[in-house]
Amino acid sequence: MTQRSADRIREELEQAIIAGAFADGERLDEVSLSEQFRVSRTPVREALHALSASGLVEHLPRRGAFVRYPSFRRLIEMFEVMAELEGMCGRLAARRITDSGIARLEKALRACEAAHEAGDTDRYYRENELFHHIIYEAGGNTFLATEASRLHRRLRPFRRLQLRVRNRMRQSLEEHRIIFEAICRGDGGKAQERMVGHIAIQGEKFNDLMKNYDDARDPARAGQLDTAVAT
Repeated sequence: MTQRSADRIREELEQAIIAGAFADGERLDEVSLSEQFRVSRTPVREALHALSASGLVEHLPRRGAFVRYPSFRRLIEMFEVMAELEGMCGRLAARRITDSGIARLEKALRACEAAHEAGDTDRYYRENELFHHIIYEAGGNTFLATEASRLHRRLRPFRRLQLRVRNRMRQSLEEHRIIFEAICRGDGGKAQERMVGHIAIQGEKFNDLMKNYDDARDPARAGQLDTAVAT
């Protein structure tokens, strides 16, 4: 029960921070947050520790937890590495995926389609995560899968931020379909190319992410947690 509460709180705080409900450097008080979420301090503490993995929260000894936005340059650098890691995962998955792996990947793709049809961005992102993690696993390289998963967790709030862009969910789904087909055909080169393009921040995606990220860090947009979570 505690873990489920911690996951829910982490997700809501993550979205609230990205929505601009907290300013860069603002202290996150465990007592206030536990009252806000009507839980004990334990799940709040777990959620804050989980958020530190994405770099959105920094823990300072004897001072507490503080909101930290990475620089935009740092963010782009992380996306560059993520794109290459995912490209490798796609190439290896096309060579090594099993029939059961293809069935799991297709099921995840159908779940993404259902979330898109429902217009549910949050649900789409959760199904999107599963789609990617199945590809990591299918590559058969545990070290690569671990590193890709670690960076995926760190970039999770910013990958979700991209889905705010109009029609991005539809575009993401179309890219998933192409990746799925390439992996099923065993076309490692195409799977790698499409995975890199799916993640890489360039062209219009660069401009869209920069705009949304700047909006999120604008102190003028800071508001109440309730408002940010509800929108």
